[in-house]
Amino acid sequence: MTVLLVKVTLMPLVIGLITLSSRKWGHRIGGMVASLPWVAGPILLFFILEQGKTFGIRSVQGILMGIVSWTTFCYSYALLSRRFHWLPTVLISYGVYVAIAWVFTFFTLNLFATYGIALGCALLALRLFPKPAAQTIQPRRLPFDVPIRMVVATLFVVVVTWLANVLGPAWSGILTPFPIITSILAIFTHYLQGSTATILILRGLLIGVLGFTTFFFLQAFLLPHFSVGASFCLALVVNLLINIISLRLVN
Repeated sequence: MTVLLVKVTLMPLVIGLITLSSRKWGHRIGGMVASLPWVAGPILLFFILEQGKTFGIRSVQGILMGIVSWTTFCYSYALLSRRFHWLPTVLISYGVYVAIAWVFTFFTLNLFATYGIALGCALLALRLFPKPAAQTIQPRRLPFDVPIRMVVATLFVVVVTWLANVLGPAWSGILTPFPIITSILAIFTHYLQGSTATILILRGLLIGVLGFTTFFFLQAFLLPHFSVGASFCLALVVNLLINIISLRLVN
């Protein structure tokens, strides 16, 4: 009951913070803020609290595989958003996510190889990412926009962590970086402001995925020797440093 209470109180606060930061500092910075492990981090924490630390450590490999799928989701959504409305775009992109995750289940890779593939895919996606059109983005909002986002994010997290009981650590890990916040940001931005704004925020997310990937990679080495709190804090510092460097290097 305590863990469920954390889920239904933390997630609304997180999605509200990300939405407001995007409105204040722009889509690029908003994407970078959203790329921090706001959802995947708590999901891993919930795995550990509900299934044990060993389960959490074993799920890291799957999380890194899931990040590759997440990267292809972002690229697919950005590419398709130029031609389609949000519904077919997100459904096709979800299909790409699941397909890539399924392909990974046929390969036996060690942690370092999976980490390298995740970083390589992110860098390749950034290089090939579609360029936003040179047009003015018109701000537009729905009534009760933020509360709707909060409810959807919370439901996603509750469902994914509940599925961990039947999926095991591998698929639970793959689903951990499932594009929950990414979907919400992409769909609402696409519907309200169009493809250009969507591409900008997804590119901001991809810039931050280098630190995001490293955060989870480090858990495999920190969790066996430190408390969960210390492991998360140390990895988060590294995550933030990588994000700052990435933001300065990537135009």
